[in-house]
Amino acid sequence: MTELSSSEARDAFADIINRAAYGKERVVLTRRGKKLVAVVPVEDLERLEALEDKLDVAAAERAEKRAKAKGEKPIPWDKAKKKLGL
Repeated sequence: MTELSSSEARDAFADIINRAAYGKERVVLTRRGKKLVAVVPVEDLERLEALEDKLDVAAAERAEKRAKAKGEKPIPWDKAKKKLGL
C-alpha cells in the first residue's frame, strides 16, 4: 500500500486513480503525516460493502432472536417509521 501526502496527491491525481483502477493498488493519502483517506479499487469497496451488509443482517437476526426469547412482538414497519420520525 502506497502513502502520499495530500499535496503530492494533488499533483498526481490522475495517476493515483489509474493505479487504483487498473493496477488494483490501494493508495493512502496523508496530511501532516496522518492517514486521512484511501483511494481503492472499486472491487475492494464492493467487498467491504458486502461484508458490512452481512454483518448488519447477522446483527438484525441476533436482535430478532433476543426479542423473541423475551416474548416481544414485532412492531409493524409503518409504526416503526412513525416512531423514528421517518
